[in-house]
Amino acid sequence: FDAIVSNPPYSVKWIGSDDPTLINDERFAPAGVLAPKSKADFAFVLHALSYLSSKGRAAIVCFPGIFYRGGAEQKIRQYLVDNNYVETVISLAPNLFFGTTIAVNILVLSKHKTDTTTQFIDASGLFKKETNNNVLLDKHIEQIMQVFDSKANVDHFAQSVPFEQVVAKDYNLSVSNYVEAKDNREVVDIAQLNAELKITVVKIDKLRAEIDAIVAEIEGEELEA
Repeated sequence: FDAIVSNPPYSVKWIGSDDPTLINDERFAPAGVLAPKSKADFAFVLHALSYLSSKGRAAIVCFPGIFYRGGAEQKIRQYLVDNNYVETVISLAPNLFFGTTIAVNILVLSKHKTDTTTQFIDASGLFKKETNNNVLLDKHIEQIMQVFDSKANVDHFAQSVPFEQVVAKDYNLSVSNYVEAKDNREVVDIAQLNAELKITVVKIDKLRAEIDAIVAEIEGEELEA
């Protein structure tokens, strides 16, 4: 197929290595390892990849854990990256799907990449909050697709990473490893803060002196009585 769109179930169990014939299955054999029996996510990914034409592209909704866990899943990621199949990983906002609140990712696989970079898009901040779910609006989708098509680097949003950088991170494909999150913390002016503290200390000292004077006056009146 030239185009595949898939939203497979997350982290379901499958027969995996309990069926010794699967390692020779044309869908899984090229990776040299099977997806874990307790997490079939990459079995679905490799299944989709095997059906892509030489000019094909697949967009697969994935559980985020498959992009950073070790073991067999890391080996499968290595196979995908070393063979230049991973075009883009897009992280989405949480609570976009009915039935789950997790923040899923979209894995885009391609068999016709023109370079060896991998694109990472942090779209986790693009959503409109509704009563029960968050929603991706058309303008959000357009923003994602614009940077996906251009492969432009955008601060805190999108980054195209060379092959060597992905290898250096042990084939970890988590978006947060490559796209720096925007720092939304309030910038504190230390000089202004120190000046305000000095004024506060003066006010406290003055207030303490006034309180001491009142207490002394009260104690003096009690002694006279």
